[in-house]
Amino acid sequence: MQRSIFFAMYRSLLSFLGLLLCCVACRSRLSPPVAERTVKVERVQAVKYLDRDFAGMSTADDAVNLAFKIAGQVAGVDVSKGDYVKRGQTLARLDPRDVELQVAADKAQYERARSQFDRVSRLMEHEAVSRQEYESAQTALVQARSAFENTSDLLVETTLRAPFAGVIERTYVDTYQRVSAGQTILRLVNPVSTTVEFTMPERSLPILSDSLTRFTVRFDNYPDISFRARLDTYAKTASDASGFPVSLKLSKAEILPYNISPGMTCQVTIRTDDESSTVVAVPLTAIFAPAEGGTYVWRLTDDDRVERQAVVLGDVFDRDRVIVHSGLSVGERVVVAGVYRLKDGERVKILNR
Repeated sequence: MQRSIFFAMYRSLLSFLGLLLCCVACRSRLSPPVAERTVKVERVQAVKYLDRDFAGMSTADDAVNLAFKIAGQVAGVDVSKGDYVKRGQTLARLDPRDVELQVAADKAQYERARSQFDRVSRLMEHEAVSRQEYESAQTALVQARSAFENTSDLLVETTLRAPFAGVIERTYVDTYQRVSAGQTILRLVNPVSTTVEFTMPERSLPILSDSLTRFTVRFDNYPDISFRARLDTYAKTASDASGFPVSLKLSKAEILPYNISPGMTCQVTIRTDDESSTVVAVPLTAIFAPAEGGTYVWRLTDDDRVERQAVVLGDVFDRDRVIVHSGLSVGERVVVAGVYRLKDGERVKILNR
């Protein structure tokens, strides 16, 4: 009886083991192996040039606030905002009567002093007056003539004329308004602009002194056209934290077919070339910045496994690339798409091998 019990238990154990093996086999057939992730890669290359973009604006080559040199009442403003004026054209006038009265008084004083000097001169020839009286009359004549010439010049100043051809940007006074000397009457600007201004950070200032630096300007109104530019001036100090002002000059011959006027927005691109550069760069999409902090890239090993590599980043250039100061070398392969789905040591499938 013990033998029969033993054989029964033995057959039950064999049946259980067989059932277990069948379950494992079925499960292995139903659960396929995990597929390798597909990624795009790119080889790290040295940076032979850098493009930096800045927002700029065209400014007037010639712009001036015009004012009268003397005080008076405005007799008329002959132009309006937006008017195009020629050089020498009358823009505004003061009532000349006060100045004319002063000119008449100074003229009478001058003629009286001249008559007195002529009389003293004749008497001096006969030694009828002293040398001191002669010199006093001579001095009075010089002073009267100077006053008359000065007021005669002021009469010309009652008319305000355009120093160059341009457009009236704004007028500040109306007819019959009393104005003081030096008070702004209107603003005149040259409608054609060959000057572009922008600001740049302090760390980028050294590239302005590099002879290999080149400048191009692309206006929002003409997005498909790049205008060459040259460095005009830049300030080595800044009054605020907005940056250092830089001014560029465009070629008049190049912009002649286009209507480039003051106030037009543009994009300034600064390119610096360095064939011997050892700086490397990667696409922005290659940067992995986890929530716990730090900046990394996924570097590929020879057997197509990924490993996380810490990097130190620099400036962004070409709109979608970033300089890597340390952590990578030329020729290494990095993942440039799908960086947030990877795990360290994971084998991947390269899409663009």
